[in-house]
Amino acid sequence: MIYKNNLTNIEGILNLFKNLTPGLVFTLEREQDRKINFLDLTITRGASELTFEIFRKPTATDTIIPNDSYHPLGQKLADIRYFANRIHIYNLNHLQKQKEIDIVKQIIHKNKYNTSIPK
Repeated sequence: MIYKNNLTNIEGILNLFKNLTPGLVFTLEREQDRKINFLDLTITRGASELTFEIFRKPTATDTIIPNDSYHPLGQKLADIRYFANRIHIYNLNHLQKQKEIDIVKQIIHKNKYNTSIPK
């Protein structure tokens, strides 16, 4: 939820959600330095717009099914397709897209794939 501090009682809304559905646990994570991580994105709040970049947890190993494994090709390429789709689906600026392409190439190379595999 995006809200304005001076117009929204966020603690009240959080308590309302908690009381409406006691079986679900709702938490509140506030942005820090105008940034917040949500799923696999870091969202940055600018003066008049939001910008996005791919977020990876510090514990991410960037290990995918290696090319030399005996898995079916479709399973081996699933992660690569996911990475490629994410680059094109998310509203990343040119710099963030290039950064992500470089990271994906590194992951592909590390896992013994040819980095010229078509998207």
